Amino acid sequence: MVYKGTMDLSDFTRRHKRRPGLLGIEKLCVMYTLFTTVLAIVFSKEITGFTEMLVGRAAVLAGLAAMIFVYRLRACRLTLFLRIAYQFALLAYWYPDTYLFCQLFPNLDYLFAATEQTIFGCQPALLFCEHFSGMFWSEIFNLGYFSYYPMIFFVVVWTFLMHYKYFERTTFIIICSFFIYYLVYLFLPVAGPQYYYQAVGVDSIRDGIFPELGNYFRYNTDMLPAAHDGGLFFRLVEAAQEGGERPTAAFPSSHVGISTILLILTYKVRKKTVVLLLPFYVLLCCATVYIQAHYLIDAIAGFATAFVVYAISYKLYYTSLFHRKRGYHS
Repeated sequence: MVYKGTMDLSDFTRRHKRRPGLLGIEKLCVMYTLFTTVLAIVFSKEITGFTEMLVGRAAVLAGLAAMIFVYRLRACRLTLFLRIAYQFALLAYWYPDTYLFCQLFPNLDYLFAATEQTIFGCQPALLFCEHFSGMFWSEIFNLGYFSYYPMIFFVVVWTFLMHYKYFERTTFIIICSFFIYYLVYLFLPVAGPQYYYQAVGVDSIRDGIFPELGNYFRYNTDMLPAAHDGGLFFRLVEAAQEGGERPTAAFPSSHVGISTILLILTYKVRKKTVVLLLPFYVLLCCATVYIQAHYLIDAIAGFATAFVVYAISYKLYYTSLFHRKRGYHS
């Protein structure tokens, strides 16, 4: 079956009326870059690597200009895709960047761990992996956690290839949602169980002792050792965390929030395709707590906020600032 909007290979390089100016998704990038740059200047005396941060932001804007230049050389769907793909590649830069800001404020994990204890009478992030021990469960849940970026990749490429008329809206909403969550993380210093439990000590956590750590994570970034070792997906997740994880961005869980938004976007385009993503989504939501990246309340908040974040991103897309003019449909 060929769905409406499906491309053949010749569509990739088909020329179209050149789009003037910045795409909506690129305007988001510029606005976020400028906002965080001003914020960095305000806290310049306290931020570690302030000069490197400014150089990084200059590189972000230079890369954006390079993508536009390539597009102007040959305006087609493929070069438009490259411009948008560049924004997704930048997520690997923007996520750890939130740590440079939130570590300036006193850590709040003691409040979140105490709230977890009050609501559930225990620490689910501590007990979950203990009750489901062994390599089998470790691999199942690490597969779910590792599925996060492949899910994003699938939705983006699937929309581009099969439902192109929704492509810009879909990618805008995803990136806008990331930026909304990142704005929260800039000012909400919650590291998550894998950092807080390590800093406090598991015995203290079991005893219901949740001390305040102040600016501890400004100077310490040690993670709790994994409860289970071995396995392909365990190693993949471990490698990803060693490369880009920081004591930041725990509440609300953007893993749960963004993956929920991916399901919403997929459902809006073609309901049946959601079935393909649903098993990975369920495992991912469970895995955020299982691998101790998040408190259970983080995951719940991630799910709840996803609908609000989606609605905000959707409405922003159709504002005159971000929405493309008619006549430039590719």
